[in-house]
Amino acid sequence: MYFYALKRMVVAFVLALPGTAVATVVAAPAAHADGCYTWTRTLKQGRSGNDVRQLQIRVAGWAAYRNIVHIDGIYGPETAAAVRRFQSAYGLRVDGIAGPQTFAKIYSLQDDDCTPQHFSYSELDNGCGKGGWSGGPLSASATREAAVRTMWKLEALRRSLGDKPLYVTSGFRDIACNRQVGGVSNSQHLYGKAADLQSRTSSLCEVAREARNHGFSGILGPGYPNHNDHVHVDSRRENNSDNRPNTTDWSAPACGVG
Repeated sequence: MYFYALKRMVVAFVLALPGTAVATVVAAPAAHADGCYTWTRTLKQGRSGNDVRQLQIRVAGWAAYRNIVHIDGIYGPETAAAVRRFQSAYGLRVDGIAGPQTFAKIYSLQDDDCTPQHFSYSELDNGCGKGGWSGGPLSASATREAAVRTMWKLEALRRSLGDKPLYVTSGFRDIACNRQVGGVSNSQHLYGKAADLQSRTSSLCEVAREARNHGFSGILGPGYPNHNDHVHVDSRRENNSDNRPNTTDWSAPACGVG
């Protein structure tokens, strides 16, 4: 069992009231000092830049069924739809515009090291006990960044499962570790793009089924060989480094996922 790292206190922020005029919603966010990233303008369709990309990383887990959110820095309909789902999930005003309310909620979920509230680097780093992010096909920094993206998707999945703990039994593996545990040669674990999950409050089938709605293009669970005691989720469709097609592959036959 993996224990969460001590998380920082929730950021105090006054949310706009439901009846606030539209002009208030689209105004620039108030200044805010955040340890990881601070947005300085309201984002909506038609805007682009690194601030949009940072937002996309944090709402990528709110992609529609069988879809993904492309991390391209362009605020299009895909991003707006993910923002709306994020807003709905957290009881915010649902308008598809990332303004003060949306950023306040992200700040409250985001730790100073850029990980989401309920997941930590220590849970997803080298799975054979070594720790760290080196030894895979990518640089250590690229692997670590991929792991952050994985964690934000896990945060969304956790929220949809009732905000109950999800336990990561295997995250990133270096090449030697992957070979040691019998992983396939092009495993998404090598890239920081995968996590094996267990839950004490949801069945594995519930986890596998719900994962379909949170940007995971790889899902392997009960009924798939060697996956009856966990659910594997990954982002293979977004991996341009594994020398295989960017496709969706789901297989949890015992759960009706395929």
